Amino acid sequence: MADRVLELTGLNKWFGQVHALKDINFSLHRGEVCALLGDNGAGKSTLIKLIAGAEQIESGQLMISGEKVPTHHYTVRHARQLGIETVYQSGSLGEQQSVWRNLFLGRHLRNRLGFIDHKEERRQAALLLKKLDFRGVGANIDAPVSLLSGGERQGLAIGRAMLFDARVVILDEPTTALSLGEVEKVLCFIETLKSQGRACLLITHNMNDAYRVADRFVVMDRGSMVAEYRKSEMTQSSLQLALLDAVRQGA
Repeated sequence: MADRVLELTGLNKWFGQVHALKDINFSLHRGEVCALLGDNGAGKSTLIKLIAGAEQIESGQLMISGEKVPTHHYTVRHARQLGIETVYQSGSLGEQQSVWRNLFLGRHLRNRLGFIDHKEERRQAALLLKKLDFRGVGANIDAPVSLLSGGERQGLAIGRAMLFDARVVILDEPTTALSLGEVEKVLCFIETLKSQGRACLLITHNMNDAYRVADRFVVMDRGSMVAEYRKSEMTQSSLQLALLDAVRQGA
């Protein structure tokens, strides 16, 4: 597949004596959704934290769109500047702040004089909510985030990735604890990201969600990537059997 936007080579991470990630080699491509699967403790959360700049990369190479990224002082801010956005399960929204203020939290738009341009922020926020098909309270850019549903909150976080033109979007368990209707909304948001050509890394325990939106499935076990499958090559039931077999072989 062309248009490789993220590439990891020989990535390792230690926590004291624990070798949390072991020689990870992985790539992600434009317009692709890759589901990262595995049990708790497999290394999924550690891996996405390294990619997002939330944990220090100790050895290995990170490349974005073919450019090598210096990892010695790689941070969340650097990751965002390179077009990597992360939507965490716990969310990172200001509960009492309005929808539009949350969208531009910490990354304001500025006018030609260098002042924060609230008018333009509000305009872009309204356009985004319309594009995401927010309705009712969620369509009000002045509504506090505390009034939004779980699916709308995830949609808002995903919307930030769209606003700031992310090339890579990491989604950490985005459908956990949501109703079926809210899950459907979030999966549609992910499909929108894909249609826009953004590369998505989806961490989930829900095989139905993974099979619905992902093109590729990578299985992790005890810090290693132990198997990889493509949706085009198997049904959901055969994928589930293959995943179980991959984890057993890694045991």
